[in-house]
Amino acid sequence: MRDAVGWHAPVFIDQEGGTVRRLRPPLVRDYPAASLIGALYETSPDAGLEAAWLSGRLLAGDLLPLGISVDCAPVLDIPPSPGAGFLADRAFGCDPDQVIALGQAQANGLKAGGVLPVIKHMPGHGRGLLDSHKRLPVVDAPLETLRETDFRPFAAVTGIAMAMTCHVLFEAVDPEHPASASKKWLRTSCAAKSALRG
Repeated sequence: MRDAVGWHAPVFIDQEGGTVRRLRPPLVRDYPAASLIGALYETSPDAGLEAAWLSGRLLAGDLLPLGISVDCAPVLDIPPSPGAGFLADRAFGCDPDQVIALGQAQANGLKAGGVLPVIKHMPGHGRGLLDSHKRLPVVDAPLETLRETDFRPFAAVTGIAMAMTCHVLFEAVDPEHPASASKKWLRTSCAAKSALRG
């Protein structure tokens, strides 16, 4: 494919580390889940930030030689409590500032290795405790709460050109459609940023 289209066509993969990894040893190395990096950050913020950056840089080092130029990471979702829900081990933590710092570091590591990051799952799957591949999660939290927590990382992390939406219905924003199919979320990036930031 690269011979046909060159290096300008993006090739995407889900390669987060932890449970979500489409490529596995011996083709590539295994890396820790975001929850483990988050736990390290809680004991040593500097070590956690370094681990997040290195995870991104090492992932990029594995992917780019295989012709993969875009990684669907980092995960910026915030579960309501440690270990809760569908994305628990894939999350950097339950504190928005921690998730912002570690997500930004991992994204920067990916970019340093020549691979573009995709933040996910916008605007935040954390409170959507069900597996959205199987059932539609419905979040009934007030909009102000969502803006202060779940939505904050997606508004705060910078230098990212792409985002993956979540298939979660937020009653406070659009009570009829999940974010992945809602005109209120998807019509324009300005509308999405407005909803995220308030």
